[in-house]
Amino acid sequence: MADVIRKVDYFKMEAADKPGEGARILGALGAAGINMLAFSGFPRGRRAQLDFIPEDTAAFKQAAKKIGLKVGPRKSGFLVQGGDRVGAVSEILSALAKARINVTAIDAITTGEGRYGAILWVKPKDTRKAAKALGAS
Repeated sequence: MADVIRKVDYFKMEAADKPGEGARILGALGAAGINMLAFSGFPRGRRAQLDFIPEDTAAFKQAAKKIGLKVGPRKSGFLVQGGDRVGAVSEILSALAKARINVTAIDAITTGEGRYGAILWVKPKDTRKAAKALGAS
């Protein structure tokens, strides 16, 4: 099974770093019918950074505004989905290294049943070049 790599939109915001805050925000987005392709959250100083990769950018932006989320401007990243195998992520990173592109961040995980996924980010100036190196749609 070949990997599917696609360029995606993502949005980030800062939130309170306290129990239940992520659940509250994701719950409000879910109630608005927003499906996430990926989500990441981590501490940043005394707050938390939340990164959203929505399935539908326009619907996400509309819902975020309606529920009062202060998300930053749209940025780009890459979503990888494929068959889990030894060296799968290394192949992706090697393709970017060969193109002389530095990866800003990457999160990868096995999803079970022989599948894996990853999200990765490069500097905005490298997005087009990375899309070409990865064969991203």
